[in-house]
Amino acid sequence: MIQKIGQVMVYVSDQDAVKKFWVEDLGFSVISEEDNGAGMRWFEIAPTDDSETSIILHDKELISKMQPELNLGTPSIMFVTDKLDELYKKFVNKQVTVGEIVSLPYGRVFNFADPEGNYFAVMEKVNNGRVK
Repeated sequence: MIQKIGQVMVYVSDQDAVKKFWVEDLGFSVISEEDNGAGMRWFEIAPTDDSETSIILHDKELISKMQPELNLGTPSIMFVTDKLDELYKKFVNKQVTVGEIVSLPYGRVFNFADPEGNYFAVMEKVNNGRVK
């Protein structure tokens, strides 16, 4: 039985640049850096050291050679915050590509992009801890 999402795989062309973006611009933590010694390396990052879900940054070109049938498109990931306006301003100040804050029936949200043009979203959390 599946109990939770553990890791989300994101396939990128420049792992070092994308890791730098997530860590330096967005404030994520590096949970681990792995290198199998045969040319395959990856980074595990997360919003905090104790996050239940993390993102694994894999080398897109290497993975496509190893598993050509694998869909290497960027997953649609929705992050959650209880400080949407503050986070938006932080991203703008760090010159992160962001979309406008949009009010939807279930809450406010904005999109942002990494250096490779992969888009993600952030939604405002309501007081009871659940996403609007």
